[in-house]
Amino acid sequence: MTKRPKASRKVGGTITRLVVRPAPRDQKRAILQAGHLTFPAALGRGGRTSRKREGDGATPIAAMPLLFAYRRGDRGPWPLSPLTMRRSQPNMLWCDAVSDPNYNRPVRSPFGPSHEKLQRQDELYDVCIVPDWNLRSRKRQCGSAIFFHIARPGYTPTEGCVAISPRDMRRLLPHLSPRTVLQVL
Repeated sequence: MTKRPKASRKVGGTITRLVVRPAPRDQKRAILQAGHLTFPAALGRGGRTSRKREGDGATPIAAMPLLFAYRRGDRGPWPLSPLTMRRSQPNMLWCDAVSDPNYNRPVRSPFGPSHEKLQRQDELYDVCIVPDWNLRSRKRQCGSAIFFHIARPGYTPTEGCVAISPRDMRRLLPHLSPRTVLQVL
């Protein structure tokens, strides 16, 4: 019998584990469990994978500690969080160019190679949490810009991220910290 990971427990008000399980009948949707609470979530257009590759659109099956977050200062307000929250600026980008030395790192414009804008016109990155996917021990072609962020209406697929509604993000933020692990099953 295999052991299922515990959904989460709170330590001093902090959630230590967010468990993301695939939704029944839809590989691009999930159920995110935070303690006794569950939230609908969007996954990558490629579903989930244990062999993440750049551009595959899949969400990595992994346990990823939350490192820090970006937030839009001109939209909100967003609740305070024990997680380090950096205010995004119009010139902030995230490099997803495999051949660039800045691959899977934040960069600033002007920047010629392929990248994601951290301050988008839509609300997807109004709160953009950075989990440790291919960051601390970075490997080329293993995926970049895997974030935990705001979902589109209808929970349409992401490019490999985990996304929840703005309302649910507001409920979770005060309980997320660097001790929180995003566990995609």
